Amino acid sequence: PPASLDSPAQKLVFNRVNGKRPQVLPQQVSAPEECYTLAHEENVRFVYEAWQQVEQQLDGSRSGESACGPVQYVEKNPNPGLKNFVPIDLEEWWAQQFLAKIENCS
Repeated sequence: PPASLDSPAQKLVFNRVNGKRPQVLPQQVSAPEECYTLAHEENVRFVYEAWQQVEQQLDGSRSGESACGPVQYVEKNPNPGLKNFVPIDLEEWWAQQFLAKIENCS
């Protein structure tokens, strides 16, 4: 069987052409380029490493390695209005918007 059947669904990735921003996101065109400071990078690294630690401890507590540690929050009484809630895949949604705009223009 082809390898693509075994792999998770491929996501569409749109790269810039000739260094131009895609016209689908007009708010990005006017946004100034972000420049990251050393403090920003340190904060991101700190949060990332702390979250990795929490995930490892959660995995350990699920497999019974430790009795204490982080606990994942689960609602005792789920909201019935959220019973059929499906989170949106924002990248897929933007890709669909982009493709729909191309189809409408052609």
